[in-house]
Amino acid sequence: MLSKEEMISMLKVHGNDVLDLMKQANSLRKTNKITFSKNVFLPLTNICRNDCGYCTFRRDPEDPDATLIMPPSDVMNTIRKADVYGCREALFTFGEQADTSPQVQDALEKFGFEGMLEYLYHLCERTLNETSLLPHSNPGILQKSELKMLKEVNASMGLMLENSSPRLMNMPAHEKSPGKDPKLRIKTIENAGKLKIPFTTGLLIGIGESLEERTNSLLELRRIQDKYDHIQEIIIQNFKPKPGIKMEKHPEPSLLDMIRMVAVTRILFPECGVQVPPNLNINTAPIFLLSGADDWGGVSPLTKDYVNPESPWPELDELERFTQEIGLQLEERLPVYQKYVKDEFLSEAIFRKIA
Repeated sequence: MLSKEEMISMLKVHGNDVLDLMKQANSLRKTNKITFSKNVFLPLTNICRNDCGYCTFRRDPEDPDATLIMPPSDVMNTIRKADVYGCREALFTFGEQADTSPQVQDALEKFGFEGMLEYLYHLCERTLNETSLLPHSNPGILQKSELKMLKEVNASMGLMLENSSPRLMNMPAHEKSPGKDPKLRIKTIENAGKLKIPFTTGLLIGIGESLEERTNSLLELRRIQDKYDHIQEIIIQNFKPKPGIKMEKHPEPSLLDMIRMVAVTRILFPECGVQVPPNLNINTAPIFLLSGADDWGGVSPLTKDYVNPESPWPELDELERFTQEIGLQLEERLPVYQKYVKDEFLSEAIFRKIA
């Protein structure tokens, strides 16, 4: 374990000390394998109650390019195509509590559903019964009972903590986003732990947080992991300025900032996967492998990253070249990490499907 003071000191190192930090993190690598999940990205709606200062995904119901609801026929046709491509992860994502919008609620009712979570359950269940893919859902903040319901039809689930500091709720990143209240997000992650749901979470770096707030956020995740041991992967995602967003002129974190964050995350979480999204760092991605990262995350041969549409996924042969150039091997994984393929962490339906 690291103390808060040690972590802050590590996040400030420069010169040769950065190389030493990278070596220390890299020495904790258990294998020479770098994993990825071959997935299909399914944005069920881009209506969201949050209005984050860095988001290009969200739409208002009145916007001409708003997707009130992706029809079930379109969802299943896309998943069947993904099955042909050999994908094994169906990544379901949508704006948080989108069905509080009357327009979204009306669209759901036309398809015979009372709410987003009922619709999501239906799609996950069909995915399990009709294809070779496993569902992984990112539905935002949920109650414990909702998590318990979705565990039945999901191999794993996810929710980014982003940051544990309530101060950011008064900053451009989150001032219009009630769902980014860290207390609510921490409660969801903890409830997933109580229910033994394999979980992916992480931090968003460069949205106005201090080094101390980054450190506190990692320590909060460490506290949860020590208690429940259900966090399979931690994503360290860098903020990217984009035209048209509120934070368009806000600086992104430096490469050095990201290297130090990845290394400290690996040192603090030697048992978890550590991911840096490769499509957001296409020119620098290999350096993060040398800093302790061991996973490329979900990569789709079929669909784009709808949250970051300006950043296309790298081709799989490109990922393989990145990996092999530094002497490591690329390996495909399922959306649930192998250590969690146990009946205590998976529903009977999911466990039977994997077996």
